[in-house]
Amino acid sequence: MEFFLPPDVTLLAFFLGALVTAVGGFVKGAVGFAQPLVMISGMGIFLPPHIVVAGIVVPIVVANLLQVARAGWIEALAALRDFRLYIAIVCCVILIAAQFLRIIPGQTLFLMLGIPVVVLCLIQLWGWRPIIPVALRTRFSVGVAIIAGILGGITGSWGTPTVLYLLAMNTAKERQMVAQGVIYGVGAIALMIGHLQSGVLNAETIPFSFALVVPSFLGMWLGFKLQDRLDQERFRRMTLIVLTIAGLNLVRKGIWG
Repeated sequence: MEFFLPPDVTLLAFFLGALVTAVGGFVKGAVGFAQPLVMISGMGIFLPPHIVVAGIVVPIVVANLLQVARAGWIEALAALRDFRLYIAIVCCVILIAAQFLRIIPGQTLFLMLGIPVVVLCLIQLWGWRPIIPVALRTRFSVGVAIIAGILGGITGSWGTPTVLYLLAMNTAKERQMVAQGVIYGVGAIALMIGHLQSGVLNAETIPFSFALVVPSFLGMWLGFKLQDRLDQERFRRMTLIVLTIAGLNLVRKGIWG
């Protein structure tokens, strides 16, 4: 049974990783994002960062395809059109940034992702709700997309700036769910290509990543049931709370290891 595990990944570590992945899938199904954050912060406790990043790639590709399919392909194509600039920049930057994963210390990766998550989420939970004027939206989109792409390529998660971007654009819950699925889905494919080139995804880690698809799917199925019961404001607050908890855990790992 251990033939699909990378070296130094025990069967116990795999089952713990599958449990974390199921939790990440549940959160993804409920609020539309944060699966990579949950998986990174959870699996990072007992697995090396490059193994964790490799492990999340295939599950997030599949999860976002499910999210898009659930919303409907017509809505997905509309979201692809409306957010095409953001998506294009994120994907290009992910491909470039992914090549630097192996040369950046693991604790630095966790801090790079965790600190901006916590700061931005706490500001919004305290009541700040950024609304971007129409005249500034293109420049804002470009700036956030570059940040998201850098975080995505290096840490495997670009959900935080993307969600904050969609909230700042005052995107409705249903629209936000399909937009997230499209943005993360296309970005996840770029991430997969980037890490095939970087060597993080290889013959040893790809089977491990595929093995995590099943717990991811089961978690998402349960999360979808919760999502249908959330109104817009509860959805927004739950989204920010999930981000804050995951971000604090990443900061903890970045400081104490």
